[in-house]
Formats: sequence, structure tokens, C-alpha cells
Amino acid sequence: MSKPIVAVVGRPNVGKSTLFNRLAGERISIVQDTPGVTRDRIYADVEWTGRKFTLIDTGGMEIGTEDIIVKQILQQAEIAIETADVILFITDAKSGMTDDDKQVANMLRRTKKPVVLAVNKIDNVNRDSMNIYEFYELGIGDPIAISAGQALGLGDMLDEVISYFPEQQSEEEEDDVIKVAIIGKPNVGKSSLINKILGEDRLIVSNIPGTTRDAIDSPIEIDGQKYVFIDTAGMRRKSKIKEEIERFSIIRAVAAVERCDVAILVIDAEEGITDQDTKIAGIAHERGRAAIVAVNKWDAIEKNDKTMNQYLKDIGNELAYMPYAPKVFISALTGQRITRMLELIQTVYQNHALRISTGVLNDVLIEATAMQQPPADKGRQLKLYYMTQVSIKPPTFVIFVNDRELFHFSYKRYIENQLREAFGFVGTPVHFIIREKGKEN
Repeated sequence: MSKPIVAVVGRPNVGKSTLFNRLAGERISIVQDTPGVTRDRIYADVEWTGRKFTLIDTGGMEIGTEDIIVKQILQQAEIAIETADVILFITDAKSGMTDDDKQVANMLRRTKKPVVLAVNKIDNVNRDSMNIYEFYELGIGDPIAISAGQALGLGDMLDEVISYFPEQQSEEEEDDVIKVAIIGKPNVGKSSLINKILGEDRLIVSNIPGTTRDAIDSPIEIDGQKYVFIDTAGMRRKSKIKEEIERFSIIRAVAAVERCDVAILVIDAEEGITDQDTKIAGIAHERGRAAIVAVNKWDAIEKNDKTMNQYLKDIGNELAYMPYAPKVFISALTGQRITRMLELIQTVYQNHALRISTGVLNDVLIEATAMQQPPADKGRQLKLYYMTQVSIKPPTFVIFVNDRELFHFSYKRYIENQLREAFGFVGTPVHFIIREKGKEN
């Protein structure tokens, strides 16, 4: 179910961003345009010969510097390396091998993770190919000559990358275990929440943001149901450089969401919902995961009869793109509504995997189109012939129509609302594929 993660690393100005954009292709604009998703292109979905993976971009690594911003970038790169399944190490043929390359190579060697070494800026293979041989000295393996700018050698590089991926596993293997990712900003109480569920202080809890260093999996069985809770670690930092701090959280969230069935976005009740919360939530939404919004530290704020409604309104406004996510007001400290949250996890998990028969679906479709006529444009009216469910996690439906251009967003939202009214689908996004009758796609 989860896609492998590939981290692109290297010293500054070797062409990492050019390569990232080249591999991400047009998907970059999707990442940018999704509401709530960060715009600084930290990650993208890539597919090569049928294998899908998540590519994580990192800042230039300069080891041994005292510059606070550069140290933050280095730390962010280290976190990307920790979360990655394969590391793509980019070097520069034009400037040749440097001491920084050697130091990065030494660090990567200690990780014991598979590393693919690519020598970039080989724009002319006949002229420049001799420039790669000095990079054998890094002791990382055979260097692969590429040009991110000219799109040369990328196939060989990607073949090497995917050769390290684990074999694709059947989704049924652990069907009885619900994987839950606890996501959110540092210091909102993610570790405290898992400790309360587990009934033990398994994770270090501190007021220092980022006390949890590594993502930790905690298996537990509650009332016969098996869970694995995935804690997304914070980061060690003293700086207040906002952009780099956000990158830490985004990388952690991407890695955790890739592995989960249900994502719980934890919000600090004392702070309220923030811009960073919306970015992290957007990752779960964009990747089609079931989702719950948990407002933590609810016991710590003064309340009146309007407080909860105001919070619900604020969350609804900021997370307008995922109104399906149920909200629960909890306290990891006292255990308030933790039982309710566990019930919601099972509900949204079941909805995420819900299958509806074609006959019942089309009954709903016929009734929906009768209640609200499909739109028309220049005398041509949209006709919806047929609907069928093609997959789950998230529930995905194909609708056959006469003209895709006539199927406006507003009518698609209307059909989605009718499905939700009929079948619930609480906590899960619903995806549609629109096809013209008689055409392949």
C-alpha cells in the first residue's frame, strides 16, 4: 500500500532542484495547486516502469558549517535520509569531486541504506564521460552519468533506484491491522496522545518541540482490534526559521501518511488552527487517506457555550477542502474523549474501504439527476449514463458521460454530496474518474 520514499541529497548547486523538477514533471503543479499543501516543492509523486514512489527534495548539504540557516538545511536533509528507503546522491561533473561530496558520502555510508550515486551535468556523453571516474573514490558504488537539464541518463538512474525497492506486497497481508499516523506540528501532544492510548510512557514527552527524534511504530490491540500507531517525530532545533521548521514537519508527515490507513491531524487548542496545520492536513487529503481532526489540550482552555462551535467554524474554514473529516475534542493528558477517537478511527477506516454495488450506485445516480438536472452549455446537455466503483482506499468511482467538458466541478460536488448522503463515507475522500462513453479515457 505504501510507496517507497527516495530522498535527493547532495551539496549545494549540483542540480538537485533541476532533477527534482524533471522527475516530478507536471505533477509539481498538482502539489502546488492543492489547497493546504505547501508550495515549496518538498515532495512529489513519481512513477517509473510501473513502480510508484515519493521523491523528497532537500536543501544543499554543507557539513561542518556554523551558519545557522545552513545547519537547519543539513538537519532537514538528515531527516529526509532517515525516512527514505533509497538515497539518490547527486554530484556535479563540472566542478568535480569536492571535500563536501566526501563528507556527504561518509554520512550516507553510515546510514547502511542503499545509495544511488549520480554524476550530473554530463551534457555530452562523448565529451564528458571521463569526468565521472574520479567519483569512484567516494566508495558509494558505480557512478551513473546524467544530465538533469538535458534529461540524459535518467532511465539508467531510475532503473538503479527502483532495483532497491522491496517487492510489492499484497494489500490483504495485514488487512486486520489499522495503521494510524498521528500528524501535526511539533509540540501539539502527538507523543502524549499515543502514550495515553498505550497506557505507558513509551515515547519521550517534553515541552521542547521535537523531543521525538525518529518516527516510532507502536502496535497495540484494543477490544480485539489491532492497531499500529505511527508517531511523526518533531525536530531538534533552537532556531525560529519558519520555512525550514515547516519543511521538517512536512517531510515527517509525508513519510507517515504514505504508510497509514488513517491520519489523525492533532491541533493545539491553545493555538487554534494554523497555516502549518492546513499544509500537513493537505498531505493526507491529497494522498486520499482517511482523516480525523483531533483538537488536543481541550482541557487547558477556558470555554463557554460558544467555544466549540467557534473552533468547528474555524477548522471548517481552514480545512474547507476536507469537510468529510470528523472533528473530536480531546485531552491527551486526561484521556478526555480518547475512546470516542478510537471509535472514529474504526468508522473512517471502514468507510475508506467501503464498496457499493453497481446497481445501488446507479439507483442513487438516477435519483440525483432527476432532482437536479445536469448542466448544459450552448444547447448541449451533460448526460450521465452509468457509474461503477473501481477501487477502495479511497472509494473511487468511474462515471460515464457524453461530454467530459460539460461535467463542471459544481455538479461533481453535487453528485459527491448525494453519495455521502446515501452511504455516509464519513472520514474518507471520494474520488471520481470521468470518462466519455465509447472512449478509453
